[in-house]
Amino acid sequence: MCTMKEACEEVGMTYETLKFYCKEGLVPNVKRDQNNYRDFDERNIAWLKSLQCLRNCGLSIKDMKIYMEYCLQGVSSIPQRKEMLSKTNEILLHKMQLLQQSLQFIKQKQDYFDGVLAGEIKYSSNLIDIED
Repeated sequence: MCTMKEACEEVGMTYETLKFYCKEGLVPNVKRDQNNYRDFDERNIAWLKSLQCLRNCGLSIKDMKIYMEYCLQGVSSIPQRKEMLSKTNEILLHKMQLLQQSLQFIKQKQDYFDGVLAGEIKYSSNLIDIED
């Protein structure tokens, strides 16, 4: 069992984010100690890591709640969860492709700038006229 602060440290989440998730109902089944403070167990920590991953994948709070509701239904909702994750996977693969293209553009520009600075390539611009 661990406190909110300890849970945050273990998961790598800010205290404010964890507090928000708790208030939004995204962390069900958290026990409370004799002083009514939240006590997080291993299952809670694993769920927080899942929430963090879902958020990093771009899911909205609303979608995270939907996913959680499916999880709370047990085995019967596995097809719905698989579908949600499959759609998220497609979106992430598309974003990765766009990032790869962006990285390639930046590398080409860096190589071009290195060539210009080394005097190996004549500078040109798409925005301004360059006098010879």
